[in-house]
Amino acid sequence: MAPESREPRAYGPSRQSRRGLDWFIFFLADVQTGFGPFVAVYLTTQKWTQVEIGLVLSVGGIVALLGQMPGGAFVDAARSARKAAGIAISLIALSALGYAVLPIFPVVMTAATLHAAASCVLGPAIAAISLGLVGPLAIGERLGRNARCASLGNGVAAAVMGACGYYLSSRSVFVVTFILAIPTLVALSRIREREIISEHLVRAEFRGAPVASTASIRQLVQQRPLLIFALSVLLLQLANAAMLPLMAGVVTTRSSQWAPVLIAACIIVPQAIVALTSPSVGRIAQKFGRRPLLLLGFSALAIRGVLFATVRDPYLLVAVQVFDGITAAVFAVMIPLIVADIAFGSGHFNLAQGIVGTATGIGASLSTVLAGYAADRFGSSVAFLGLAAVAAVGLVMIWTIMPETQRRSIPSLQS
Repeated sequence: MAPESREPRAYGPSRQSRRGLDWFIFFLADVQTGFGPFVAVYLTTQKWTQVEIGLVLSVGGIVALLGQMPGGAFVDAARSARKAAGIAISLIALSALGYAVLPIFPVVMTAATLHAAASCVLGPAIAAISLGLVGPLAIGERLGRNARCASLGNGVAAAVMGACGYYLSSRSVFVVTFILAIPTLVALSRIREREIISEHLVRAEFRGAPVASTASIRQLVQQRPLLIFALSVLLLQLANAAMLPLMAGVVTTRSSQWAPVLIAACIIVPQAIVALTSPSVGRIAQKFGRRPLLLLGFSALAIRGVLFATVRDPYLLVAVQVFDGITAAVFAVMIPLIVADIAFGSGHFNLAQGIVGTATGIGASLSTVLAGYAADRFGSSVAFLGLAAVAAVGLVMIWTIMPETQRRSIPSLQS
């Protein structure tokens, strides 16, 4: 006799879990900010050569690129995304401690590798926790809230760590990063494990019996929407990653005295826009679908490239960064949201995130190399126009072949 069908457990996270996730993402952004440009500054003060610093950064970048899909697969296989996130945070804290206590080559190389590998787990784990708390039909607004918390965390951490590095020492940045891992873990512990409903459990409860199998990895990678979206994200990063570094060089050439202030403003403006607008992006995506926002994000990126190529006043370039904020706000929400649309219920949701993450890494890596070559050979204006053209190709791809992925129900759970 077939088992009696029953209603799935309702998604309804408590206020404690919702706030716990907010603070976890905020403090995690603080922790991750400690690694970025502060690594190069700190190692320089420790008398490292530029070759040694470059090697450490390159190894970290390679591990981060190659670890995207294994990291997602690890979270898929883990019994608890929350525990996987806790392990990753602990490894990052140890990495920060290694930088601070013993900045010798073997320790720093190990720390860089651990940090990169752990970071590959955190992105999928956060998405899995968010999806498990609110479900696939309400994930858009939750992802918008995540992006706001991360943006606020990045801004606060940049200010705090910059002050520590200036008034104390570069080493203090990593001590602060280690300390910040403690409230990060405390916030994670506030998320109630029983309220995180895994996709496997939802599938089982919709069908009234445990699911014997899930979609194969081959079936996942053959999904046309996933492949189109991964390629569009590659084009996004190919067009976007080099714009700010290239613009920073232009600003330094035109106004060397005010360059640090202008570049800082160019970073703060888009972060502020992300913090202000990300929840609205999530709500709009739930109401009107994903494609209109994808078109908006690529359009803003193409316009930004054209303006960088034509605007000469270095102060107006800060205003152009408003378009960067629009693109960042859109894709901070859209990337995990569309992956959830496509892969939820397959058993490989986090692996799908890893596939898109790999495309992100490839696009970003190629962007800086190709744009740098174009700027050296043909000038910065041509390089910016080339990046804008890549964004235009992505826009055309979304317009012509990317299907709408929004779910109005959960058809993959019904049998």
